[in-house]
Amino acid sequence: MKNPVLLATIGAAHGLRGEVRVKPYTEDPFSIADYGPLRSKDGQRFKVKALRPQKAMLVVKFEGINDRTAAEALANIDLYVDRSALPDDTEDDEYYVTDLIGCTVLDRAGAQMGTVVTVPDFGAGALLEIAGAGPSWFLDFTSDTVPEVDLAARTITVIPPQEVSERDLDKA
Repeated sequence: MKNPVLLATIGAAHGLRGEVRVKPYTEDPFSIADYGPLRSKDGQRFKVKALRPQKAMLVVKFEGINDRTAAEALANIDLYVDRSALPDDTEDDEYYVTDLIGCTVLDRAGAQMGTVVTVPDFGAGALLEIAGAGPSWFLDFTSDTVPEVDLAARTITVIPPQEVSERDLDKA
């Protein structure tokens, strides 16, 4: 895989017939089955045979995994597809996290503030983790704080809160 994109992580075994709990990272949890076989970092291939919801997780049956012992061996495996398998036509103001990581962060005047390291969402909305010369810092990923994302130029223009401007920008 040239450009792996993380879609889900396998959790614990579920039941006795080879099912596992899976944490999807896609907007539509069921879409993990839409991109063909999923792969692990070490090249293992996983084809979804069946899936169903269970709270914030999915219960998934993969082809060839037929008992609890085999399912238990899959715990904590991350599942990927190549970026080329994902549709290019996202909605306005929707982005793939993988496309944002590594983008240069600029203030409104065009001064470089750092680089996007990751885009976590701890439940209250997405954040940009920005690393510069000083310690990394987080910024809400909203239209108020991030007025422009230019994926072609690999830049993100931000309006940081005043406390970030005073504390961190002098160190960047």
